[in-house]
Amino acid sequence: MSVDTAAAVAERFRELYGAEPEGVWAAPGRVNLIGEHTDYNDGFVMPFALPHTAVAAVSRRDDGVLRLHSADIEGGVVELRVDALEPESDRTWTAYPSGVLWALRQAGHAVTGADIHLASTVPAGAGLSSSAALEVVVALALNDLFDLGQKGWQLARLCQRAENVYVGAPVGIMDQTASACCETGHALFLDTRDLSQKQIPFDLAAEGMRLLVVDTQVKHSHSEGEYGKRRAGCEKGAALLGVDALRDIAYDDLDAALDRLGDDEEVVRLVRHVVTEDQRVERVVALLESGETRAIGPVLVEGHASLRDDFRISCPELDLVVDTALVSGALGARMTGGGFGGSAIVLAEAADVETITKAVEAAFAAAGFTAPRVFEAVPAAGARRVS
Repeated sequence: MSVDTAAAVAERFRELYGAEPEGVWAAPGRVNLIGEHTDYNDGFVMPFALPHTAVAAVSRRDDGVLRLHSADIEGGVVELRVDALEPESDRTWTAYPSGVLWALRQAGHAVTGADIHLASTVPAGAGLSSSAALEVVVALALNDLFDLGQKGWQLARLCQRAENVYVGAPVGIMDQTASACCETGHALFLDTRDLSQKQIPFDLAAEGMRLLVVDTQVKHSHSEGEYGKRRAGCEKGAALLGVDALRDIAYDDLDAALDRLGDDEEVVRLVRHVVTEDQRVERVVALLESGETRAIGPVLVEGHASLRDDFRISCPELDLVVDTALVSGALGARMTGGGFGGSAIVLAEAADVETITKAVEAAFAAAGFTAPRVFEAVPAAGARRVS
């Protein structure tokens, strides 16, 4: 994020509120390299942060008033009473920042109000965690301004609670942790059960490769029903198998576990995806740590097939990206994010990027789809204060 962006957000804050902000903070969106729909099953994930960020200029208030404004949403300043914040009472964008303040207060932190101006370059609805970036930037700013002393992983948990309870979206912990904790040049190997983390070096450019994000422009929303249905199905599978979470089913025991589920075809599919996806995360970690980066390509393709056929959350646009990229020479490709739209990732040799990009764009045009947005994903820094 540029100095100019921070300065512009601070200047707009001054115009809106008639005073200097106490600081400016940034929190990134993320791409998930591998490990999809495993986070709410206590499993493994491997995201990295994008250069695209939500930026917030913020000042404290001590009068119980929360004032919010976004450069990305039409309308003026929204004023709320801190004491009146109630879960699922707000169906607009303000639920994300106000939910964070609510979650902090619910956890016993004396947050007495704030003036906040926000601007984001994280594409909304693209499966790149625009909502988590919004939550984390507000949480970090309030943590610093009110001297709450919370670490990144603790803020991530509070942000997840805000989205689960206040917004009403049953998301896992991955997106918020990625935004809060990722490091430049690394992917984050995260165990979502105990939140233990390991930063895995991931510098594709040094090895002559690139990772493309292809935003299909098909929007999705986690608070809609299909995501919740998948989560409920996974919880049903764990209950039928007598485990706390699907994380507890070992890959070597998968066939026996599926046999025990009998003819519940939907639960069988969901369980199979989660258990095999956890194993795929571990395989990718091992390959990256042994320097076999190109070998992760086929693992990404396996992940897409599982999300398409077992979890059934792909869509024609995502499948077209993956199929076209592979035919055009990609090392690997898969959908990323919650599904039902959003983005796909493509691992490619640097020399093949232009060919693959043009092929995907041509395939979308031929199919009559909205033109995709294609950009390179470079592992960037997590949430931080910028001024």
